[in-house]
Amino acid sequence: MTTRETVQELLRRMGEGDFDRIAELFAERSDWRFNWPAEGHPSVPWIRPRSTRHDVAEHFRMLDAYHVGELNGTSVTRILADGDDAVVLGDIVQTVKATGAAYTSPFALHLTVENGLITRYHIYEDSLTVARALSGTDEDERQAS
Repeated sequence: MTTRETVQELLRRMGEGDFDRIAELFAERSDWRFNWPAEGHPSVPWIRPRSTRHDVAEHFRMLDAYHVGELNGTSVTRILADGDDAVVLGDIVQTVKATGAAYTSPFALHLTVENGLITRYHIYEDSLTVARALSGTDEDERQAS
């Protein structure tokens, strides 16, 4: 598969929630990066260092465990591919199971595909919005403090 085809297949599998098949698209070792502090955030347990194919499946399982799948409205607005690299742009739209809080965050996902497998997964999102939704902190509370 080309880089673009691999990315499209990744997005398709993510949409289906097929965690093991998502992981199959990754190399045994890959470079993961989130635009979060290195220590992560206590309300967002899936944000942690990852590097193995097993970690990939676990990451997506944890995302699913914390969100209401039927209310996922995440959308992709553009896929840019150049050689082995691709950038996916869009908006994450999720609802947190524990708090019922809905959130929207623009995202950019930088992927590298080598020999048909993903070797880089760097995601940039509005981490503050995600952390607030998971911790149950709403806008009214922030303004009152």
